[in-house]
Formats: sequence, structure tokens, C-alpha cells
Amino acid sequence: MLEMFRLGGWGMIPTCAFGLMALAAAIRYALSPKERFVPLQLTLGALTLVCGALGLVTGLIKSFSAMGEVSADERWIWMIGTGESLHNLALAFALVALATLASSIGALRIARAPE
Repeated sequence: MLEMFRLGGWGMIPTCAFGLMALAAAIRYALSPKERFVPLQLTLGALTLVCGALGLVTGLIKSFSAMGEVSADERWIWMIGTGESLHNLALAFALVALATLASSIGALRIARAPE
């Protein structure tokens, strides 16, 4: 996990922070499903995905920019940078998937509640 953070770069920090907040909001909703928690879950989930995508894009920019600094036989190195940059998006997807799972428990509790 620490290696993933190192490879992903600075974009991993906001992605992780907002993802953990989204997960906390989803767990809170699962424990006490109230309508007021839904917008918070949606915005934090979207923010997590946007931060993951931003980390990916900035990593790709760095990787492609560095191609001019290496010799011609090392130009394929951008593929390694792309792989490292994808860690941001992978973390965002993992955290949003966990938050969605927790949120679905709250939705199930609402669906099973007696009317």
C-alpha cells in the first residue's frame, strides 16, 4: 500500500482524504439512513473520482513532458509513468466502491423498514 502511494505521487493524498470522507459518510448513512446524508455521499464520491482523475492527468502530463529529457532508446519509459499515474484512479475507484457498498446497506435498511 505504501508503495502504491509512493508511485501515485501527490494526487494520492487528496484522493485518499476525500475517499475516506466519502466512506465515513456512507457508513454513517448505513447506520442511520437519513435523506440528508445522500447529497454529502454523492458529492464526496464525485470529488474522490475527480481527484483520482486529476492525479492521473497530472501524472500523464509529467510522464509525457519527461520524454524530451531521455534518449531516443528510452522513449518507451512513458508507459511506466502511465502505470504509476493510474494508481490515483485505482485508489479512487476502490474507495468509491467501498462507500457505495456501505451506502447500499443504508438503502436496504430503508427498503426493509415497516411502513
